[in-house]
Amino acid sequence: MLAVLVIFSSMAQHGQQLSPPLTPAASEHAFPSANTASSVPHNAPCFVDDIVAALREAVGNDGDLTGSSLPLFGVCSVSDHSLRSLLSRLAEALRRNRRAGLEVLHPAAVLVSEDDERGAIVVTFDLPQSPLLKRNPVLLFTFESPLTGGDLDVAFTGQTLQPHTQSVCLSQGTQHMLLTGKSSEGSNEQKWTISIEAKSPNMRQNLKDVLIGGKSGSNISIAPLLLFSGETGTETRHAQSSSQTSFICELRRFLDNVLPQFHTKPPLLPLDSLQSLPPLALGLSSSETMLAGIINSSAPTIFSFTNWGSKSPVQHGQLALSPALLEELGQRLEQSEMQILEFISEENMDHRATERLGRLKELSAFQGKETAAGESQYCAFLLLKALQTVAHAYNMQRKLRAPRAGPDTPSGSHICGLRSLTVSFEKILLGPQLANINNCQGSCAFPLTNGNNHASLLNSHVEKGNANERAPCCVPVAYDPLEVVDWNPEGSFLSIKPDMIVKECGCR
Repeated sequence: MLAVLVIFSSMAQHGQQLSPPLTPAASEHAFPSANTASSVPHNAPCFVDDIVAALREAVGNDGDLTGSSLPLFGVCSVSDHSLRSLLSRLAEALRRNRRAGLEVLHPAAVLVSEDDERGAIVVTFDLPQSPLLKRNPVLLFTFESPLTGGDLDVAFTGQTLQPHTQSVCLSQGTQHMLLTGKSSEGSNEQKWTISIEAKSPNMRQNLKDVLIGGKSGSNISIAPLLLFSGETGTETRHAQSSSQTSFICELRRFLDNVLPQFHTKPPLLPLDSLQSLPPLALGLSSSETMLAGIINSSAPTIFSFTNWGSKSPVQHGQLALSPALLEELGQRLEQSEMQILEFISEENMDHRATERLGRLKELSAFQGKETAAGESQYCAFLLLKALQTVAHAYNMQRKLRAPRAGPDTPSGSHICGLRSLTVSFEKILLGPQLANINNCQGSCAFPLTNGNNHASLLNSHVEKGNANERAPCCVPVAYDPLEVVDWNPEGSFLSIKPDMIVKECGCR
């Protein structure tokens, strides 16, 4: 089965207007050609990989659709057998052939117009010549971010659809709309027109707000993307995503899935302004001593793109580890994997966490042998740093859960100890964007927590009536660094920001 996925995404450029409307009854919005760099979704290169992952993960371990997949893909109800069956077939096909890739086809032009007489939105796009269009397509309209707000029943009508009219249900969390199309076999038609309608006047206004902007000011631009899945058994991959890019995109999804979640998002802070050791290139010329130190470090890591553009900035990174260090990497990776699997089980995470870890191992193709390819070594190195980041987060979380008040501590008072402090970094487009850097709070009454000789004498001096002297304070006394892997057009680099995360408190 050959599948076509047509992608609607909110773009960085919003609300580009045509000059005067073509007819008195229609207001129109035009968007740049999808063949141009500006039209590629601004969260490339992972946009396509994320869609494929959502399809693949729509089916659980038991082979049935997961409960979250129905609203995610706009399936109206459990009784909607046609869409449920279609989604199941796509998900199972991708799960069975996990290496099957996608071929990408860009529309040549896109036009979105508002038909005031019918209360509909009309989407028209031109397609380039391609033999792929002679196959029966599956259309998937995708918003870049899940929708918010109330329920909205939407009908799609067009000669390119089979049947010509189909319905989806937009609700809280919907991101994809699944439709079935028909082939262009025996037809030279290269222009597809689809009418999108809502049932009630209120729903129509909500639909306008979602697709072309309205009173809510959403003003979401639209850029279609056509993806064709490879035939069963093929090893083709889509043009926008190399295997290493797919690995890095899967790494981002894994981190989003397994890292502890925070209820509120703190203000953005500049990461670039922090003091840092000189950046170290990650490549074939990397120092063996430097790599050994990083592999054996348990410090958390942030993965960042400096210049995110229309083209994938991911370079084909490679490492050339010595046999001894390659063996060390394999052992560390195995130990970290077992530790993360324990965390996944203890935290009752969903099946996707384990599946994504397995897919990361598969994409890295790392066997821990001397013959491991340079790209495989590079991916294994990144995977180890990601697993160490997850382990650090959960170990710190456990430490923060420890009792904070001793038996002799007055009620309502806490002895000096670690407290959680979450910050959010600017321009981190891969992840994790949030980090718990911790802080120290609490009482430094006798007996002092982790106090030194000066703090003990100072405390005795103050308690004997010398109120003008500063009493011992609860402050950080030990830190972990933060490691940052950054991709830019010149390659990938690692920088270390020392004294970043509080790991121990004391009275000083």
